[in-house]
Amino acid sequence: MDSKYLDNEEKDLIEAYENADSSKSFKPSEEEQKKFRTAAKEFVTSEKKMNIRIDPYELEKIKERAAREGLRYQTFVKSVLHKYITGQLVEK
Repeated sequence: MDSKYLDNEEKDLIEAYENADSSKSFKPSEEEQKKFRTAAKEFVTSEKKMNIRIDPYELEKIKERAAREGLRYQTFVKSVLHKYITGQLVEK
């Protein structure tokens, strides 16, 4: 992934992951793994689908921007919407 599109927190996470000592890692118990699987399934099923109509030119621009970010365009749009509704997306 092109690191020029990553913020400092993302770069720190990648560095920490690459420098992690796997001998110190642990495997969750079977009970914990079951809880994680259940939580993941509940999260996925809680998401709702949305269909919108969009101008072909705008869709192409969204796809280009998403590709530069290394994302699928649907994921990119979801990210932009999330940032907007949580106040993280601000005008320059």
